[in-house]
Amino acid sequence: MIRVEDAAAVRTIAMSRPEKRNALTTAMLGELEHAFAVPDSIRAVALIGEGPVFCAGFDLFENAPDVELRSLRAQLSGLAAVLSVMRSSHAAIVAGVQGAAVAGGCALLGGCDLVIADRAAKLGYPVVRLGISPAVTGPYLRQSVGDGSARAIMLDPMLLTSDAAHAMGLVSQVVNDAAEVAPAALAAAGRLASKPGLAIAETRRWLGVLSPMGDWTDVARDASLAALDRDTFVRLQQEVWNR
Repeated sequence: MIRVEDAAAVRTIAMSRPEKRNALTTAMLGELEHAFAVPDSIRAVALIGEGPVFCAGFDLFENAPDVELRSLRAQLSGLAAVLSVMRSSHAAIVAGVQGAAVAGGCALLGGCDLVIADRAAKLGYPVVRLGISPAVTGPYLRQSVGDGSARAIMLDPMLLTSDAAHAMGLVSQVVNDAAEVAPAALAAAGRLASKPGLAIAETRRWLGVLSPMGDWTDVARDASLAALDRDTFVRLQQEVWNR
């Protein structure tokens, strides 16, 4: 469900489930965790999504119907593991977003150093209305956009335009057309890979050390898991599974 290609010092990780808008399954998250554990020879990673949409978030039909929400719990834990590997990597990470980066798809951006999006792209966490807390991404989102904007993005289930996300700091660069996204992300990864690898790795490491949030991955994951209850199941059943 993902495609990995290494060329020189750049690894391209492509989410390859376009017929499902690259919705994340538990297995797919495991593949991403493994793919982001890059060897020393890789200095930069480009994360892209095949098809018209970067990533539509979790595949909620993997959970259908399960009152215990086992798959959703596994997906949240898997996402936390992916973000942890991304943030601890020595390689710089660039995401190319076309169409939409929603919920878990938007959370993946928190592990990236640069995010390039097309002007028509939408980003955000609308799953709050389903009773799913995006707390798992809170530490990373807060580092990118600050406390005030992070609160607004996570608590209000609206979708941001790429220009609004750029103004907040969630997106680094906006391109005009979706067809420009992947080439721009690969070009940015190539530029970063051309820099001295140790300098990039140490800079990433110290940015993590200097973050006031530190490594709160496990705490953030547990907060999202704690928010899952019977109401979440009912909302998923009414608004997703029974439609």
